[in-house]
Amino acid sequence: MLVAAVLAAVLFPQARQGLERHGSSIATIAVAALAAGALVLLLVKAGRRGSSAWAARRRRPEGWGISFLDGLHHTEFEEAVRDLMRRDGAHDAVRVGGAGDNGADVKGTDPAGRRWVIQCKHRRDGAAGAAVGTPDLHVLNGTGRPVHGGDVVVLVTNGRITGPAKEFARSQRLHLVDRRLLDEWSTGSTPLWDLLSQLPAPRRHRPGIRWGQQVLADDVPYGEGRTT
Repeated sequence: MLVAAVLAAVLFPQARQGLERHGSSIATIAVAALAAGALVLLLVKAGRRGSSAWAARRRRPEGWGISFLDGLHHTEFEEAVRDLMRRDGAHDAVRVGGAGDNGADVKGTDPAGRRWVIQCKHRRDGAAGAAVGTPDLHVLNGTGRPVHGGDVVVLVTNGRITGPAKEFARSQRLHLVDRRLLDEWSTGSTPLWDLLSQLPAPRRHRPGIRWGQQVLADDVPYGEGRTT
């Protein structure tokens, strides 16, 4: 802008007079425009660096400490849980979280053929954030098996879980992964199914059943591959 004003002043006398009267104002506007452009450029570069850092860390699940997981967006947290499942051998694991997910954020099948339905609860403040309570488990409990056809129904959080929620989960055969267990899972090499106890017995995997397809009662008899 400043260069254009100087060029106009050389070519046109009237423009020269205008520049003499308003030169300081034009210079101020030009400097402000340049500063704004520089700020936008820095923000774009910072965003690209952040995305690149997340993409790079996604390729190395073994380096995901709990502090790294705390800093993720909730959708990235769901992607991280999906990638950990894939790392462990659930190669069909998918992220399905979002509007209308009916309580499931990640679903996949482990090497023993068990279908996993996982709900993720990310707390931006980690252990200092709001604890996961019983109400957080109600939707998962109501849909994990009858709607999603899960054999193993799990809630994963980087935060805390209340005592009543633990009791409710135990009574409903729901599995919980709290901050401590999540850190052990994400920083180690032991699959989640080896970290949790009282899992259903292995079942024969039937590739004809796809995720997102509702499992009917006569398709999977209650108790098959499940603890009672």
